[in-house]
Amino acid sequence: MPELPEVETSRLGILPYLKDQTIAALVIRQPKLRWPIDPDIELAKGQRIIDVKRRAKYLLLQLEHGWIVIHLGMSGSLRILLEDTPAQKHEHVDLVLDNGVILRYTDPRRFGAWLWTPFLEWLPQLKKLGPEPLTDEFNAEYLHQQIANKKVPIKTLIMDNHIVVGVGNIYASESLFMAKILPMRIASTLTQDEVTLLVAAIKRVLEQSIKQGGTTLKDFLQTDGKPGYFVQQLQVYGRAQHLCFTCHTPICSQKIAQRNTFYCQNCQK
Repeated sequence: MPELPEVETSRLGILPYLKDQTIAALVIRQPKLRWPIDPDIELAKGQRIIDVKRRAKYLLLQLEHGWIVIHLGMSGSLRILLEDTPAQKHEHVDLVLDNGVILRYTDPRRFGAWLWTPFLEWLPQLKKLGPEPLTDEFNAEYLHQQIANKKVPIKTLIMDNHIVVGVGNIYASESLFMAKILPMRIASTLTQDEVTLLVAAIKRVLEQSIKQGGTTLKDFLQTDGKPGYFVQQLQVYGRAQHLCFTCHTPICSQKIAQRNTFYCQNCQK
């Protein structure tokens, strides 16, 4: 499932092709995604794309009057193609620009979304989201306040979009390893120093992944069709029974809140 670095990689990839271009048409081959595509999305035709932004795992296409909001779901991807490129199976939406370029959305599982809204504040999916992890708003003081009296595993807490957005399963495991904190540690037991290390680790891991174009495990491809290369830098995720690169102890795996979690029982405390 694309996480924040993969979505940010997609944003950076499509931005140069979409910004300041005018939408000539929308071709919707399959409107039944996670939420049915609103017919009012046709109001986007003829409008100029002012900017391409991101909030959590949502891509925000800012138009002159309204917003197209895209979520990649579990298997969605975006490609920049020429207008006459034939559509293949699972290619559900084309955003056609007046310069002959199309933004094509592919989603085999159809858990993604194309949403239309006149105003972002009207969109329920964007309400009650926590701060972006790469902003100053997400800091050690903030996180320490959030974990006070929380009797849940720290991994569960940092994956809660009400606490901080975009720290998905891969990057939660990797950040906790970098901070040397066991993922099953009860959140309220973390010290101020540990929280400081964890916040720094989350930011560093996400920044590194964005620079590498995200992590390709199954479905994710960049907008040019190339895979993300951060998978080559994973320290614990998906490495159960392989030796830890740091201490050569076998990496452990267990489920926390129904998600596979990877850690080193020697390096992390």
